[in-house]
Amino acid sequence: MVVSRIHKHRPDIIAATNWLFNHEQLLHIISRAKALLPHCCIVLGGPEFLGNNEAFLYKNKFVSGVFRGEGEEVFPQWLKVWNHSKETWKAITGLCYLDENGRYQDNGIARVMNFSQLVSPEKSCFFNWSKPFVQLETTRGCFNTCAFCVSGGEKPVRTIPLEAIRERLNDIHQHGIKNVRVLDRTFNYNNKRAKELLDLFRQYPDICFHLEIHPALLSEELKQELSVLPKGLLHLEAGIQSLKESVLQQSHRIGKLSDALEGLKYLCSLKNMETHADLIAGLPLYHLSEIFEDVRTLAEYGAGEIQLESLKLLPGTEMRRRAEELGIQYSPLPPYEVLQTREISVDELQTAHYLSRLLDGFYNTPTWQNITRMLILENPRFLHELLDHLVQADIIDTPLSLERRGLILYNFCKNHYPDYLTQVSIAWIEA
Repeated sequence: MVVSRIHKHRPDIIAATNWLFNHEQLLHIISRAKALLPHCCIVLGGPEFLGNNEAFLYKNKFVSGVFRGEGEEVFPQWLKVWNHSKETWKAITGLCYLDENGRYQDNGIARVMNFSQLVSPEKSCFFNWSKPFVQLETTRGCFNTCAFCVSGGEKPVRTIPLEAIRERLNDIHQHGIKNVRVLDRTFNYNNKRAKELLDLFRQYPDICFHLEIHPALLSEELKQELSVLPKGLLHLEAGIQSLKESVLQQSHRIGKLSDALEGLKYLCSLKNMETHADLIAGLPLYHLSEIFEDVRTLAEYGAGEIQLESLKLLPGTEMRRRAEELGIQYSPLPPYEVLQTREISVDELQTAHYLSRLLDGFYNTPTWQNITRMLILENPRFLHELLDHLVQADIIDTPLSLERRGLILYNFCKNHYPDYLTQVSIAWIEA
């Protein structure tokens, strides 16, 4: 369908953004389009090209070039010379391509230095207002140096003035949007600015703002500000990744673990917002037994959701460049997930995947969260035993209704934890 629509327009240029989850589909579409329109020039950008692009361009010769980095300023420059000799392409920062002689040319990485001067995405006629949320980038770049993150090397941090953000939020509010996902890599990298933004967000009480916050960097002033915000204004993602010091140090994550744990405990204690915490299986030095321990600790803190993901070695990240040295084996194809490390085997990573499914089905579901948390905290073997039960019954990867999950939990407790049957029944009745 997409190819047929492209073909009807007979474009001179096809430009597309390539990222983790559209990569393969996109290549199928553009390779077909190029076969139908051989004179068409295809250029790509996006996070998939933050690494070395030589092999990609030699393999996919229907792509004329790819942009590495931030394209807002350099893409218009390329549009002025796209059909000139490729000699003129050398001046376009961030562009990677094969020259007339088939040699790979790499023009480095593009950075937008006048970030605050960019026209806001909401002003574009292509902006999609039909989704229930919009994404708002108020800063670009990241102060942190996480080895697994594509933003780990994005320096300097550039910001948009508060007044410009207010204008954008007014526009978003007038369109009736109820959820804004703030794309700042670490919302509280600067506590003073974070407080100013929170004061601004308070002026839109019917919008819920999703933020990623670094629990190790919470100032007392920001803690106070967070505690008095209206209920439901914020949805917090606490970037924690692991509760083990050696793992965080190996990942080059800034911030002391003791500060992170104290900050996380504080965020989880706030009654006026929900805090989601994330763990990453497959990080170097991270063992399966430690993942189970960390899940229990997060349950003890009262995290609103525990998200357990597998590490993905993304192009352009330090961890991908050092994979061999760190003893990480990963998929060469998207989504580049880790398959094995020195500390966690193939089978153990599969167990971590199953644990993630269990958490989503029970802990992260409000109906069953309280009883699941109680079972986790009062019974050290509960997670292992429920996991074994779900795997042996071959339902761990099966989508289950809320009701079915309740029945599974009830029957499991009947056989293993009969003292909790009343609490499961009460949760059932309340649901």
